[in-house]
Amino acid sequence: MIVSLHVATGAAAGALADSRLAALALGPVLHLAGDVMPHEDIPSTRFELVSGAGAVLLLAARCGPLHPAIFGAVAASIEDLEHVLRLPRPGGRKLFPSHRHEGWHKRGGVPAWVQLIAAGAIIGALLARR
Repeated sequence: MIVSLHVATGAAAGALADSRLAALALGPVLHLAGDVMPHEDIPSTRFELVSGAGAVLLLAARCGPLHPAIFGAVAASIEDLEHVLRLPRPGGRKLFPSHRHEGWHKRGGVPAWVQLIAAGAIIGALLARR
């Protein structure tokens, strides 16, 4: 799943749960579910970083940085930082399970452009909330 959709689904879960702790717990579960769903990835790391961080910043500006939606957004997307940062790799393997185990990160399926539209719709709905 693309980063902006990880951000969007995590933010939605955090907003619905209305609890920072629940948002933190749901985030990794949502990330795993998104990675297991067959999907296309965006080949541009820069686009992924900018779109994901931009979505988090927009939501934080609208809701406040301590809103459960922000905790959910970060908790559901932070796992992808291991693709760009040099984090420890015990045994040479990535840390997050769906990045580590062959077959858990499914390719094909939902096109990147569909994911981007879905992310925009979810984030737009969250930004429009009162």
